[in-house]
Amino acid sequence: MYQQGGTISDALDSIASNDYVLPAIQREFVWRPEQICRLFDSVMQGYPFGEFLFWRIDRGNSHEYRWYGFVRDYHQRNNPRCPDLGVLHDKALTAVLDGQQRLTAFNIGLRGSMALKRPYKRWNNPSSFPRRVLALDLLASSDPDERGNRYTFEFIDEHRIGLQDSRLWFRVSDIRTLKTGPDMFRWLMSHEVTAGQLTVAFDTLDRLHSAVSKDQTVVYYEETEQDIDRVLNIFIRRNSGGTVLSYSDLLLSIATSQWTELDARKEVHQLVDELNDMRGGFDLSKDIVLKAGLMLTDISSVGFKVENFTHANMSVLEDNWPRIRDALIATVELVASFGFDRKTIRAQSALMPIAYYFYRWGSPSGFITRDSYAADRKAIRGWLTRSILKASGIWGSGLDTLLTALREVLRKADSRRFPAEEMRRVMALRGKSLDFSPEEVEDLADIRYGDSRLYALLTLLFPFIDPRNRFHIDHVFPASRFTRARLTKVEISEDRIEDFRDCAHRLGNLQLLDGDINKEKRAKLPVEWLAEHFRDPQTREHYREQHCL
Repeated sequence: MYQQGGTISDALDSIASNDYVLPAIQREFVWRPEQICRLFDSVMQGYPFGEFLFWRIDRGNSHEYRWYGFVRDYHQRNNPRCPDLGVLHDKALTAVLDGQQRLTAFNIGLRGSMALKRPYKRWNNPSSFPRRVLALDLLASSDPDERGNRYTFEFIDEHRIGLQDSRLWFRVSDIRTLKTGPDMFRWLMSHEVTAGQLTVAFDTLDRLHSAVSKDQTVVYYEETEQDIDRVLNIFIRRNSGGTVLSYSDLLLSIATSQWTELDARKEVHQLVDELNDMRGGFDLSKDIVLKAGLMLTDISSVGFKVENFTHANMSVLEDNWPRIRDALIATVELVASFGFDRKTIRAQSALMPIAYYFYRWGSPSGFITRDSYAADRKAIRGWLTRSILKASGIWGSGLDTLLTALREVLRKADSRRFPAEEMRRVMALRGKSLDFSPEEVEDLADIRYGDSRLYALLTLLFPFIDPRNRFHIDHVFPASRFTRARLTKVEISEDRIEDFRDCAHRLGNLQLLDGDINKEKRAKLPVEWLAEHFRDPQTREHYREQHCL
C-alpha cells in the first residue's frame, strides 16, 4: 500500500539526519542540471513526480550493511559520488530503493550546489568548475515553453542572485527559511521590485514555498522485509523491467552489497581513476573493469546479465580482486607504453584479452623493458594494433561470445607466450579476421590527419619506432605551407590547389616523430630539416628509407 510521506522539505530533513540513506545497490547521481530544473518545474505546476520505494531497516539490522548518503554539493571532479556513511549502528533507517535521483535533485537544489566543468576548460584547473546554485526567476513569464515548462529555473553564480536586468533571481534553497507573507514582501522590496512586478514575483515565491513546505507530495511504498535477497530481487525487477538497463551499475551495486571485506564501489572507482591517469590519459569506464572481472575470473558468461549477479560470483570477484586489479594496471601500463591513449584506443574491449594474459601468468615486473619479454610485447602490440584498426568489425556485435572464445584460447595456451596467431585464427573463424582486404587497405591509405586510426596505422607501418618515447603525428611537408596564398605564391595552378590542400593531411604526408624533435623541426621543409638533423649522408638516406620519404 502506498503511503503519504509528507512534504519535500520533510524528506530533506530526513536526508540531513541520515534517516533516509542509500543502500550499496544504488548507483551514483547522474542527473544533469536541466533535469533538476525540469523536476522543480513539475513540482511548481503541481504535477506528480512519481512515488518512491523505501526499505525500512529495523534498528537491530542497520549494522549489517554499508550505507551511503545523498550528494548535496555536487562537484564533477572533486565530489561526484555519494558520501560513504559506513556502518550505522543501532539506528532505524529508511533505505531508498527507487527515487535516489529525484531526492538528490531536491537535495542539491534546496540545500546544496553544482559545479560542472566549463566547456573547453582544463580538468586540472579549479576555476574550470564554478560553483552554482539553483535559482528561480520570479519575474519570468508563466507562458509554457515548447517543453511545457512554466517556471524559469537555472543554476547560476551566487553573485547573480537578485535583480539582474529584467530578471529577479531567487536562490531556491532560501525558501526553506523564508516565511510566507511579510517576510516575502520584505525580501522583494529589498531588491527594489516595482509595484507592477510585485504581484507576479510574490505569487511565484509563494507557490515555491507551498510546493516545498506545504504540499504533501511525497508518496511511497515501504518494504519492511529484512531479507537482503528479497530486496535485491525487488530492486532488479524495479530497475530492469524486462529490458537491459545499465548492468554495470547493477553489478557494481550488488557487488558492493555482497562483498564482505572490501568496498566494491570504492575499489572500482579508485581503479578507474588510476587507470585513466596513466601517461597520456585514458577514458576507461567502470563497465570495462567489471566486464574484465567476469572474464578474468572465468565466470561462465562475460555478459552483464542478472544471472551473473549471484552471491557465489560476487565472492569470486572479491577474492580475486587484487589479481584483477594488478592485471588491468599491467595492461594499461603496457598499452600506454605502446603510445596509445584515450584518443587512439577505439575499442576498450580489445584490452581484456591482454588483461586475461596477465591475470593468468601474473604481471611480471619489467615486462615493458626487459629483453626477455620482447617477443611477447611484439606479439601483443601487433595483435592489438590490428584489432584497433578493424575495431568496428571486430568489437561490435557478438562481443561477449568473442571474448569468451578468446579467453578459452588464452586459458589453454601451454606456455607463457602470448598466443596471437591462435587468437587470430579463432577470430577469423568467427568472421572477425585481422587480415585486410584490398578495399580496406585502400581505405586506410586514404585516412586523414585527426582520424583515430592514424596512430595505430603509423605504428604498424613503422614498427621499428620505440613508442615508449613521446611520438607526435607530424606533417612531412608542414601544414602551414598549404594555405591558398602560399600555394599560389609558389605557382601552383588554381585547378590543383584543392588537391594539394587535401593531400597535405593524408597518410602520405604524415609520419611519427619524437616529440622533442618535432618541436625542433617546426615548419621546416623536409629536405632542409633532414640536412640539419642528419649531417651524415648515409644516416640521412637510411632515415629516408625507413620512413618512406
